[in-house]
Amino acid sequence: MAAYLISLCKVTNPHDNFKKYIKISEDMLKQHGGSYVVRGQADSIYEGDYLNGLTVIIAKFESMDKLKGFVESEAYKKDAKPLREGSGIYDIASYEEAP
Repeated sequence: MAAYLISLCKVTNPHDNFKKYIKISEDMLKQHGGSYVVRGQADSIYEGDYLNGLTVIIAKFESMDKLKGFVESEAYKKDAKPLREGSGIYDIASYEEAP
């Protein structure tokens, strides 16, 4: 069953290391079989204001095991994630596809 990694990000300081993070994490995501479904800010907000100014990232993986292989990998934790430190606020969770 497919699994999704959902990230709601408020980028407040897109410093040089953050720009490196974007590229490195994208490469790692692809190495683990992931692909982006959504990556960016809303085109239109129809209700509420929570999503205003947030970047939403939805990445799809063929299974929860593949998703966890990416997020929980030592390479991601040591080589990618530290690069985004100080760049904003991140809320990230995983979800399985509805049956």
